[in-house]
Amino acid sequence: MTREYTGENMVVATGIEKFYPNGCHALKAVSATVKRGEVVAIIGPSGSGKSTFLRTLNQLEVISEGQIIVDGIDMYDQSTDINQLRQNVGMVFQSFNLFPHKTALQNVMLAPLKVSKRPAKEVEAMAKELIDRVGLSDRMNNYPSHLSGGQQQRVAIARALAMQPDLMLFDEPTSALDPEMVGEVLDVIKGLAAEGMTMIIVTHEMGFAKEVADRVLFMEDGALLVDDSPAAVFDSPEHPRLQQFLAKVL
Repeated sequence: MTREYTGENMVVATGIEKFYPNGCHALKAVSATVKRGEVVAIIGPSGSGKSTFLRTLNQLEVISEGQIIVDGIDMYDQSTDINQLRQNVGMVFQSFNLFPHKTALQNVMLAPLKVSKRPAKEVEAMAKELIDRVGLSDRMNNYPSHLSGGQQQRVAIARALAMQPDLMLFDEPTSALDPEMVGEVLDVIKGLAAEGMTMIIVTHEMGFAKEVADRVLFMEDGALLVDDSPAAVFDSPEHPRLQQFLAKVL
């Protein structure tokens, strides 16, 4: 696999079905396309399949049927090295998953050193730059236990960026944070959007989705019901279920 694909579409998911052994039909014929440089927000009630769909895009969840092409590579082709593909797809979770025995700087440096085998001096310089980019240059030698939740999540974002991904996936990145810490994380994501990073964000922050996203996907009961502009979704929603959802959360 190479990273030389420069087609317009970063993600093309077609007819995605996901069944669990217990009979749960988690994803129902979900099809969506994300263009290079686009920011797509996924909204919907809890249990609607948002995070499941997001996790299929780097094969943390294996689909039952359908096709997913990421950066020109068919994820389920037998010749695809999924670990190599994942290096090009950054992921930020609800929980920060930082190594507690490593400083912020060491957490950001780890994957480029161990996975990409890049020179230590080069990685350290890049990691310091990324930590500064998320506003934590004065905290780079702190351990996670000495960082707030918002600061830990910003380190997690810097860690994902350290692999120089072409696509970033965010799975409700602010849901585990105290309300006053949400803004600092959303500001970092807004900065990435302004720089042209391709991002797919599962979020409950409706104002953020309206402000930052180029498109908004609304999911319900495993199905993708609406795929439209933020203005159409939030200002003039036509789908009855979307209207009901927004009436409760706005």
